Amino acid sequence: MLKNNDRKDVHNSDVPVVCRACEARHRGICGALSPEQLLELSKHTTKMVYSAESEIAPVGQEVARQANILSGVVKLSKLTADGRQQIVGLQFAPDFMGRPYSRNSEVTVEAATDVKVCAFPAGTLESLMRDTPGLEHRLHEQTLKELDEARDWMLTLGRKTASEKVASFLYLIATHADPELDTAEGAISFDIPLKRSDIADFLGLTIETVSRQLTKLRHAGVINIHNNRTIEVPDLDRLRQMTEQDTA
Repeated sequence: MLKNNDRKDVHNSDVPVVCRACEARHRGICGALSPEQLLELSKHTTKMVYSAESEIAPVGQEVARQANILSGVVKLSKLTADGRQQIVGLQFAPDFMGRPYSRNSEVTVEAATDVKVCAFPAGTLESLMRDTPGLEHRLHEQTLKELDEARDWMLTLGRKTASEKVASFLYLIATHADPELDTAEGAISFDIPLKRSDIADFLGLTIETVSRQLTKLRHAGVINIHNNRTIEVPDLDRLRQMTEQDTA
């Protein structure tokens, strides 16, 4: 949860109205911008909504816009030469979508859930970075965070058991899907943003194995499942412990 001083400028009249309550403003790259720079950026921004399972950016094509994710979950995937899909990452609010100084997407970018973004023409950030070292630092920090998360996921895929993989996936969603949610209280609920087939793809498991491990976690009291999609976690710390403890 954000502390009071994290949002000290929410009512600052110098900050554009559209930016005052934005999670990307307070926790993402825009937090490095001055009110004047936010005002300049806001002149070029457009709020866009993508429905679940729609394509945001195809692989290999020029990307005309970059964006801050305001809500929802974004799926990054690649295809093998014979057409097999591999999900290589997920992005959440307030992550930045796109690469400065690069106009082509190296992955297919899709909306896993309904996604709302604040988009602006590619190249806008490069102009701002020339005058704002802090913005470049924020982007660098996000890149390193994504690199660390990719390395952690390599460990999950390469060394963890099926039960640990599924627990790790649920813990990832629980701690990232809603940036305003307080995960310190222990109990949390959320909707699974991926279909079972996508979860299996992401974890390198079969759909049957994913379903079986979810059932085991439910029988163990680690999670409750409602409507086949909503997950309730009574004790988040216990779920975290299951990410490194074989329950098979």
